[in-house]
Amino acid sequence: MSHPNPTSRAAQTQPVIRRAGPADAETLAALGVRTFSETFAHLYDPEDLRVFLAEAYSLERTRADLADPAKASWLVEADGEAIGYALAGPCGLPHDEVTPTCGELKRIYFLKSHQGGGLGGALFAQTMAWLTRNGPCDIWIGVWSENYGAQRFYERAGFSKVGEYGFEVGRTVDREFILRRSMENFSS
Repeated sequence: MSHPNPTSRAAQTQPVIRRAGPADAETLAALGVRTFSETFAHLYDPEDLRVFLAEAYSLERTRADLADPAKASWLVEADGEAIGYALAGPCGLPHDEVTPTCGELKRIYFLKSHQGGGLGGALFAQTMAWLTRNGPCDIWIGVWSENYGAQRFYERAGFSKVGEYGFEVGRTVDREFILRRSMENFSS
């Protein structure tokens, strides 16, 4: 007689996307370090990466982001594990056309083991809905110049390249593209 395997696909729950709150700070900080490292660690000197992660994904910075009413974070959870997240808020990208009314998708990452299943699109849609909750506005995104998959995704979503800047991780300066989706593209 066979017994159902509690870890089988049928026993697993559907992933949930939810708005993150103050109690999620440790989870978000750890997930930020893990996803950034999985994606980009091979590009940087280990000490430069360590210093960057300690600043960019610190618990203090994560708590400050969660406490800022102008920003919002989301967590994606599957079977009790945080597998992805997003952060959005006012645009901080270095471009002459950025105004105080512009929004920015600052971060959207998934663990490598959970990429490609459609959850990214769902998380992106929730983030965009939040960014445009008060009406259409220009939305901006910074994306690594060699992240071709993300560039194709954002292009399909109505974004176009409008500039470049240097993204510093220690002594390494990556070429980062600045993408914008104009408010006119939110009419539908």
